Amino acid sequence: MLRFRWPVILATLVLVAAASSGIAMLEFSGNYRIFFDEDNPQLLALEELENTYGKNENVAFLIVPEDGNATSQSALSAALWLTDAAWKTPYSRRVDSLANFQHTTAEGDDLYVRDLVDPQDLARAEARSAVRAIALADPRIAGSILAVGGDVSVVNVTVELPEEGQLEAVAEVAEFARSVAAEAEERFPEMDLRVVGTVMVNQTFVEASIDSQMVFLPASLLLMALILGVLTRSWAGVAGTGLVIVFSILASVGLGVWAGLPFSPPVSPAPTIVLMIVVANCVHLLVALRQGLRAGASRHDAIVESVGLNLHPVFLASLTTTLGFLSMNFSEVPPYRDLGNFVAFGIVASFVLSVTFLPALLSLLPVRAGKDRRLRGPEMSVVADTVLRHRKALLWGWLAIVAATMLAIPRKELNDVLVHFFDESVEFRQDTDFMDERLSGNTLLEYSLHASAEGGVTDPRFLAEVSNFADWYREQPAVRHVAVVTDTFRQLNKSMHGDDPAAYRIPESQELAAQYLLLYELSLPLGLDLNNQIDRSRSATRVSVSAETLSSKEVLELNARAEAWLKENAPHVAGVNSTGPAAMFAYIGQRNIRAMMVGTAVVLLAISAILLFAFRSLRLGLISIVPNLVPAVLGLGVWGLAVGQVSLSLSVVVAMTVGIVVDDTVHFLSKYRRARLEHGLGREEAVRRAFDMAGQALFTTTVVLVAGFLILVFSPFVPTAQVGILTAVIIAFALIADLSLLPALLTTLDRGTPDRDTQAY
Repeated sequence: MLRFRWPVILATLVLVAAASSGIAMLEFSGNYRIFFDEDNPQLLALEELENTYGKNENVAFLIVPEDGNATSQSALSAALWLTDAAWKTPYSRRVDSLANFQHTTAEGDDLYVRDLVDPQDLARAEARSAVRAIALADPRIAGSILAVGGDVSVVNVTVELPEEGQLEAVAEVAEFARSVAAEAEERFPEMDLRVVGTVMVNQTFVEASIDSQMVFLPASLLLMALILGVLTRSWAGVAGTGLVIVFSILASVGLGVWAGLPFSPPVSPAPTIVLMIVVANCVHLLVALRQGLRAGASRHDAIVESVGLNLHPVFLASLTTTLGFLSMNFSEVPPYRDLGNFVAFGIVASFVLSVTFLPALLSLLPVRAGKDRRLRGPEMSVVADTVLRHRKALLWGWLAIVAATMLAIPRKELNDVLVHFFDESVEFRQDTDFMDERLSGNTLLEYSLHASAEGGVTDPRFLAEVSNFADWYREQPAVRHVAVVTDTFRQLNKSMHGDDPAAYRIPESQELAAQYLLLYELSLPLGLDLNNQIDRSRSATRVSVSAETLSSKEVLELNARAEAWLKENAPHVAGVNSTGPAAMFAYIGQRNIRAMMVGTAVVLLAISAILLFAFRSLRLGLISIVPNLVPAVLGLGVWGLAVGQVSLSLSVVVAMTVGIVVDDTVHFLSKYRRARLEHGLGREEAVRRAFDMAGQALFTTTVVLVAGFLILVFSPFVPTAQVGILTAVIIAFALIADLSLLPALLTTLDRGTPDRDTQAY
């Protein structure tokens, strides 16, 4: 590398430029459905539901009057204006609100279907009181488009987004919705307008990801430069590492795009993760270089010695880290597979660059030995003496701590709530939490109930079972609202019997129900038909259940009870299709944990086999497994005690961190093994030498990695922040284990005299 430094540097620039050219084709995906494979059963069920009843993408305007009366003259005026304005939303196909709700009344033999709110009657208190009374008494309205307390109303816009260019379409709809809300607040200053809905979820995904990258990457680069400057005291090393970081990130993203990987919010931490791993690789080279210079070697010889000393450990560390991230391909969640692959590209690029480009570049920079300013805390010789003196106590202490921590792991409960993917500082999260408290809730479960024959949806027996199912759901404590077509049939039957309250029931015959349905649909204005509740063949109907925010476990239990109720109490319901975002995330979380357990086991076996081969020692290979497993156990145990819940994103952390934490073990063992083989040192002296040669670098890389991952804590995307916290905790535990548990194990178990002919390097 040093003999051909200029060709190496030139080749690096050309290859990095070629790899990073793929960034021009980068595609960003912000739809929450990216979390599911195309053949995911719950996603297929949702698509079947949408094909039957139409898509359910929406924007919802929450009208919150200051006086707490959503049926006041000003509040109803705002609902009327907003309803008209909402029809102009791009790609809109339906608008539902208190203002245009189709209310039925009867006068003699005539059935009247009218808007609930008459603009001409707004000034009359009696008319407004009637609107309020009707709305709060109608189960189709109360808890849905009017809060049960009457203090918030909703204007809901259903949109049909195009298949192509959804990212632009979502942005267009979201921008229009925000502009309409802003205009409404100007027109009606006593109203607070909040905008929620699935379109806003998708747009917030995109915005949060972009905003995060605008902060994280510069902040990470600055932090890494500061830490490297303090720990290595070399501006040349900082500059060289900085270029390796930039080139590795460009290659990572570019190669990922060339491989057809989409960029999405869960993938957004990839550049930051690559940055930290690059620093970890370069630190070992820089520390060894400065040690050589301080020993009196020339710059050329010090660089050669540094690469020779670290080539195999850095290669093994890069290989095991790459395997750890590649194990994320076992995940059931596509974005986490993409994250693993993006980072894997970056790790490979960083290894190649750190042993080719970096030495060539350092040979041109004015690298000096400088003063020996290694950190005095922790002093590695003191740590080594302490560990060796108390190794038995450390072994028993570690055993007790690990055993106690393992008991806390089962405390964790799977919990994934889509809107809780965003931090409470995000405006959208605040608005959805408000809706969860006042209206229908954040948990949505969808059911398509099929009759036994075409046209069977008007069969009174089928309708009665559907109605009973809705009533059963309304009795569940967490449920806020159930949208079901049987409420419309009941209201029609009541209206056709002179608005007699006693006639609020399912029609007595199928012919009568069919006639009511036909008469009602003929009276409905354009865009407000019942196709979103009944399929075109009249053989299936939709039941939408809204509940307060539930954990994944609670969602699965509730859905299981519902399906069991249908099986036992609805013989005329021929088939059930249950889905909805809440159920989708609950099921994918379960499957992903099982998949990642397999992935973690596979990567552990692979890494163990690699270490056994690399060290050519069964004993050292088996010893290395312990400090690689213990940090994950401790991290998960502490998380179980402190948080008690694990999300979809955290299920991939163990597999991801296994490859990272192995790095410290590899570097410590390689220095220990070299001391035993090349210098014939005993176990304790070999441990001391490993502390002296690798201790500072291990401490430095851990500080870098922990600080880098903790930057993710400030992400508005909660899964990213949680991954950052748990990963930082595990990496910190890994350093403690490698500097205390591993030496204790080596001096206790590595008995016998090493054979100099079996050198690993």
